Amino acid sequence: MRADLAVIGAGPAGLAATLAAAAQGVRVTLIDSAAEAGGQFYRRPAAALRARRPQALHHQWRTWERLRDGLGTHVESGPVRHLTDHHVWLVERRSTGFTVHALLGPEQRDPAEVRADAVLLATGGYEKVLPFPGWTLPGVIAAGGAQAMLKGGLAVSGRTAVVAGTGPLLLPVAAGLAAAGVEVAALVDSADPLAFVRRSRALVAEPGKVVEGAGYAGRLLRHRVRTLARHTVVEAHGTERLEAVTVAALDRDGRVRPGSGRRIPCDTLAVGHGMLPHTDLAETLGCRLDGLTVHVDDEQRTDVPGVWAAGETTGIGGSALSLAEGHIAGRSAAARLHGTEPDPRAWAAAAKARTRLRAFFAALDTVYAPPAHWTELVTDDTVVCRCEEVTGGTIRAAVAELGARDARTVKLLTRAGMGWCQGRVCGPAVAGLAGCAFTPSRRPFARPVPLGVLARAGEADGD
Repeated sequence: MRADLAVIGAGPAGLAATLAAAAQGVRVTLIDSAAEAGGQFYRRPAAALRARRPQALHHQWRTWERLRDGLGTHVESGPVRHLTDHHVWLVERRSTGFTVHALLGPEQRDPAEVRADAVLLATGGYEKVLPFPGWTLPGVIAAGGAQAMLKGGLAVSGRTAVVAGTGPLLLPVAAGLAAAGVEVAALVDSADPLAFVRRSRALVAEPGKVVEGAGYAGRLLRHRVRTLARHTVVEAHGTERLEAVTVAALDRDGRVRPGSGRRIPCDTLAVGHGMLPHTDLAETLGCRLDGLTVHVDDEQRTDVPGVWAAGETTGIGGSALSLAEGHIAGRSAAARLHGTEPDPRAWAAAAKARTRLRAFFAALDTVYAPPAHWTELVTDDTVVCRCEEVTGGTIRAAVAELGARDARTVKLLTRAGMGWCQGRVCGPAVAGLAGCAFTPSRRPFARPVPLGVLARAGEADGD
């Protein structure tokens, strides 16, 4: 297959970029691992479930309908080709452009290739969950996972839930579970309410987001969900599955206050500590990173010629920011593929929205930082790396007794991060216990690849 532009990821950023580029006459191949467009944000129930009001699970349904209809129009008229169930494991630079390598279907065994003159990365982000005693019990799930179950399967994992951690995702998750009939026993947030006051100027500059947050808070009040601010989960309890959690108050330094623990019975704990960008494909292409995010210029171009990036991969900031960045990236890529200098006036409104939203989420990042001393809650027998069953004690021993000073050395000494997820889940926790900054690990491939596929890579003509 050949395209002018290959867009990887069909979430808000990828969809906005695809529509913007196609509107300028560019042939676009939109590649996504899901069976339908929309990404995690616009995840919808399967048609077989016959949901009568899927819009009830979303607060931007009209935006989704506009994106969906626009994509359908461009696919039908020809400039856009939408490839579903394509799991991209590598983007290869060649003298004639780029080759996108993917695995097909749920089993991810059969290869596919797409060749393009340019690539736009809209690979999104993934959830961060920091470990604590009992976090591996059945019934403990990621907050985003709870939301995905509800949006995609109209399902919940239990009858009584605690939603805990930190980050703006907790509000819609708790509100969604409560609306679905789950008894939400508590929303446990480690954020300090005074931090919102200190960042009020940046936050009120984006009133739509403030109203959105207030709406979720209002729903929680209607469902009588109690909010425990500046609290954290200390331990999850149970034998064969989750039965209760212990939560405790935090002092101003981020440490648990002695004697403040309380036990809350529940069969579900939805927990999350923010989001991290997916940067695997960008790293293999040699794109520069700014900390954990892909570096881009005002046109959303990376420092690798022919590669653009937009959405959560350039910084966690929600769907509205992803839409703005995707639109800018699509317009820029279209102009440069046509051999012309882009005119920033073509995306002036999106650029203004991008500036405001980046400032808003930069302020939120400081408010929703995990507790400063969260590692003190990780006991020596707490499993940190679930894939390889490496405990906190083993990691601490690698540092104290074997001299490890960085996450890579800890990995070599303990196998933490060598499992199926390749450190995506445990990476922040391993770095925290090792006392070093978390940095992305550069990998040759973005996902596991069968050896047979590797042996045949490049044999297809891809056209």
